[in-house]
Amino acid sequence: MVMQDLNGKTALVTGASSGLGLHFAEVLAHHGASVVLAARQINAIDEAAQRIISTGGKAEALPLDVTDSVSLDHAFAAMGSRLDIVVNNAGISLPSSAIDMSEADFSRVIDTNLTGVFSVAQRAARAMRAGAKGGSIINVASILGFRVAGHVAAYAASKAAVVQLTKALALEWARYGIRVNALCPGYIETPINRDFFTTDQGRALINRIPQRRLGTPADLDAPLLLLCSDASSYMTGSSLVVDGGHLVSSL
Repeated sequence: MVMQDLNGKTALVTGASSGLGLHFAEVLAHHGASVVLAARQINAIDEAAQRIISTGGKAEALPLDVTDSVSLDHAFAAMGSRLDIVVNNAGISLPSSAIDMSEADFSRVIDTNLTGVFSVAQRAARAMRAGAKGGSIINVASILGFRVAGHVAAYAASKAAVVQLTKALALEWARYGIRVNALCPGYIETPINRDFFTTDQGRALINRIPQRRLGTPADLDAPLLLLCSDASSYMTGSSLVVDGGHLVSSL
């Protein structure tokens, strides 16, 4: 399938040390891309890159803190203009009631989830423009960019901003052949949240999803490959929701 052919493409995945970021890196490598795993946890991305290489993939580790301009400049200088794909995945949550959340924690979430996404996308776009071959930037947002939940005000605000930022960047950068789209997962089961979904509160949340199940990382594979590949060459400024129907559930 054309959407699975990423041979000859170089893909940067931020927040690639664990969770969905690591999964995304493995999927792209499996489908032929040379993957640059970027994160602050150097040992974790080194080990992940070696695992990908041991299974026949192409991968390298790149230290990166998306909130640090010096780190960003060093990372993008090392990559040059070879980027074809960016999966802008790094993000944090810091759940708290809005009335009690500190300004410092609110800023941390916005700095990582919004400013960090912009900073990576901007540098990637400059590299893609310099290479004169265009590219695809996928900003990982969330269904909480469209609806809200308790105790995640900063996270929801940041993801809503990422959806709008995606549209703005798509408009400006289309002239360079750069496509910018958002991938918006619903509730995806990972090792971090697995225990929560066995609780009464977690099961109640699952029951509000029309498909009556959590998503798995694999449910994001085809949407990710679509946005990364030339199969989506006429898509830019789109927000692709993958949530088991959660956004269309009744209130």
